Amino acid sequence: MSLIKFFSTNGHLDRVDFKGALLAGQAPDKGLYMPEMFPSLSPETIRNFPQMSYHQIAYQVIKPYLGDLVEESALEDMLKDAYSYEVPLERVYDGKYLLRLDRGPTCSFKDFAARLMGRLMQYFLKEEGRSMIILTATSGDTGSAVAHAFYGLENIKVIVLFPESEVTERQRRQMTTLGENIYPLAVSGKFDDCQALVKQAFVDPELKGLELSSANSINVGRLLPQAVYYFYAHSRVAPGGEEVVFSVPSGNFGDLMGGLIALKMGLPVKKFVAATNENDEFPRFMQTGVYEPIRPSKNCISNAMNVGHPSNLARLFSLYGGQMDETGQVARQPDLSAMREEIYAVSISDEETRQTIREAYSQYKVLLEPHGAVGWAGRVRYLDEFGDWSPAVSLETADPAKFPDEIVRLTGVNPSLPPAMASLDEKEEHYLEMDGSYASLKNYLKGFF
Repeated sequence: MSLIKFFSTNGHLDRVDFKGALLAGQAPDKGLYMPEMFPSLSPETIRNFPQMSYHQIAYQVIKPYLGDLVEESALEDMLKDAYSYEVPLERVYDGKYLLRLDRGPTCSFKDFAARLMGRLMQYFLKEEGRSMIILTATSGDTGSAVAHAFYGLENIKVIVLFPESEVTERQRRQMTTLGENIYPLAVSGKFDDCQALVKQAFVDPELKGLELSSANSINVGRLLPQAVYYFYAHSRVAPGGEEVVFSVPSGNFGDLMGGLIALKMGLPVKKFVAATNENDEFPRFMQTGVYEPIRPSKNCISNAMNVGHPSNLARLFSLYGGQMDETGQVARQPDLSAMREEIYAVSISDEETRQTIREAYSQYKVLLEPHGAVGWAGRVRYLDEFGDWSPAVSLETADPAKFPDEIVRLTGVNPSLPPAMASLDEKEEHYLEMDGSYASLKNYLKGFF
């Protein structure tokens, strides 16, 4: 059994191991699973990371959470297979870097979590002779990353809910051109509506026989792989062990949680910049201590971050001694002073995002897409306010080719299509349209019995 147990942020008494948390997705009381402890990586282990490949670092970070649930050789094979692409760190100027997380099969940082998660789920399900339905909501990139990660697996079906008018055409096509075991649903509504529908289905007793699980960042299996690239980036830009500033584009806050997990495991971090778009519920909370979700969420050009109530805030609050339920109700305040010590939260407007894209290209010939631009602008704002710091790493979370209209309008450059996206426009799409009612989703899901 795994030595580390996972608990629900809503306070359910039962504890589960990693396998139980991964396959369940959400805790039975609608809470999110969190590890009871964070294994500490020794300074000596971290000092060895500059000589290791990405998948070797991933093994060191993830193995302590699994204990003996997965054979060592099987885990090594999964990691090599999942991370078979490059993870570039581009030095833009001085000690300022761009961590490019857009080189996977769907050109999104979501590939890092989804590919390993799919392999782990397949491993555990085969072990037990079970099948499962992955029910997930997406604001843009999660759906395509999950769909590709699970595509063609015999014992897993994937149902993806996305807001019909708030994903780009290329984001949509990455989900809707696969077929086989992938079932996309275009929902009349926003991402928060899609996410709420998924959460409701998980706790519906009439659907219990479907073996539902999630691949959203509500699933802790998504978070642990996201801790890895912070260790990897640190090993490349600060091999001497210096503290690093990380600026993280933040929507549902899974990416930031991955970084905070890395921090709790021993990663030397000066500060995390949590950069949101105009959905600024978290920056306002950090200023005032009062949490107010934004309903409905604002529609910004960084569309995958259009989240008015991020699910992972429940984990963030838990990490700092607080408690928040799935609706955003705060039962216990977190330690705000500790949060402010480690996190700088900032909201970036659409106009600032556009200006950042223009300036990054004109000054450094760097093409940023809207989400990466929010992270870049957040880093600039932090360093302007608190003084220059190197090394500083901004996360670029998607390939600019996913947002060609905006990029061309702002820079005059049409970003070249990566091979993974080259034939998308010629493929036939398959998806259903659905209203935003839970009754419609439940009726659809009943067809899978």
